[in-house]
Amino acid sequence: MRTLPLLIAAAFYAALSAIACGSAEGQADRRAAAPSAPDGMAIFKQYCVVCHGADGKMGLNGAKDLSLSTLTLDERINTISNGRKLMTPFNEVLSADEIKAVAKYTLTLKKQ
Repeated sequence: MRTLPLLIAAAFYAALSAIACGSAEGQADRRAAAPSAPDGMAIFKQYCVVCHGADGKMGLNGAKDLSLSTLTLDERINTISNGRKLMTPFNEVLSADEIKAVAKYTLTLKKQ
């Protein structure tokens, strides 16, 4: 009679452990999955649209028209990282990967 409650408790504990910990395969899959690259457009919309506008042409507070900019990718990364005039330096706000993603996105705003 005592073994039945112990068996039920053991089965419940085993099921709960499996649910809480997941399978070993599932954990390996999560570790193997590479983190996704930052979304430059989303970051631009969050931090840059206020002065540059959605199309990069707004020019609020002296912001440059990004559709006319001739800066290279590296120059854009430097400007985003360190700021310029009234522009906030984002090197302490965004990661290097996020800054690069924003810089790449701003290239898409350039007039062809």
